[in-house]
This record gives sequence, structure tokens and C-alpha cells, in this order.
Amino acid sequence: MRLELIRHGQTDWNSQDKLQGSSDVPLNDTGRGQALEAARVLAGAEWSAIVSSPLMRARETAQIIAAELGIELGDAYDELIERDYASREGWVPDSPIPDEPNESFPDIEPRESVAARGLGALEMIRDTRLPLDGPDAHIVVVCHGTIIRFTLAEIMGAEVPHIENAAANTVEWDGSAWKVVSINDRTV
Repeated sequence: MRLELIRHGQTDWNSQDKLQGSSDVPLNDTGRGQALEAARVLAGAEWSAIVSSPLMRARETAQIIAAELGIELGDAYDELIERDYASREGWVPDSPIPDEPNESFPDIEPRESVAARGLGALEMIRDTRLPLDGPDAHIVVVCHGTIIRFTLAEIMGAEVPHIENAAANTVEWDGSAWKVVSINDRTV
């Protein structure tokens, strides 16, 4: 089973470097164009399903890709929602964002929690889609940059760079474990 983890297209908050987290911010026109471009990149393969985070920026990206690929939009998974930045959402950070809450970021979701949700979502998608589509299934999963980055890092046991808007990040299930194949459209 292969999953293409796609970060949603750009929002106005992305263009302003604001933390979005679990805030429900819509795509902007650039983001819609990025979603169309992602669909063009994905067009060469046979896709079993497309699923997403329920946040509107991810859901709209998934809708655009689904329409372009001619597949039905599938389920939304709450586990795929972006890291919760709590009181810092809508804020432009002036220092690096820590893995754990601290004085500057007192109520953000800890990295371990985000990675656990991400891995849990992959397992839910696998367990739901594998019986329907079989081990050769190819599924598009549209969600968010930080949850993708922390999930890939957990699988790889190494740090992962910033995840670009609308970039594909490929993971494969080999029957016993997840393997990261690409990050930001580049093979690892």
C-alpha cells in the first residue's frame, strides 16, 4: 500500500507566516493553483481513494485533486488535523517553535502527541482501505505540514525538512512497517 501525503495548498496565513494549527483557514487563489498542480503530478498513477483532514484548507485541496483525477472524495479523519498551536494560532513566531510547550509557547501540542496522531491516522487509513483496495492500493492523503513532518520523522528516526505546500510525501506499507519513499517530491 502506498500513501501520498500531500500538504494543503497555500492560505493567506501561510503567505503571512502565521501559525495556523487547528484554526480553520481557507485556501487562497495560489493554494487552489497549487492543488491543481498537485493533481497534475498525481495524474500518472491509478488512485484507489483520496482522504483528508477535515479542516477546510485540506478538504478543499482534496476536493480539487479528486475532481481533477476523477475520483470520489473520501473520508475526513480528525487525527489528520494540524498541530494545535493554541494561543499562538494567528501569530507570527519570532523564535523557533519548540517540540514541547515552554514559556514562549505555553499551550502548544507536544511533538510526541502530533506524531502519535499522524501514525494513528496512517494505521486507520491502512486498516480501512486495505480490505477494500488490497495491498497494491494507492491513496492520496491531504493534510498539514507539521503533522506530515513529525510523522515522517517518527517513521525514519531522523529529522525531516519543512514540508512544502501541495508537495507529495510518499510512504509505503510493506506488510509489517511504514517506509518513507519521498519527501517534498524528492526520493529519500
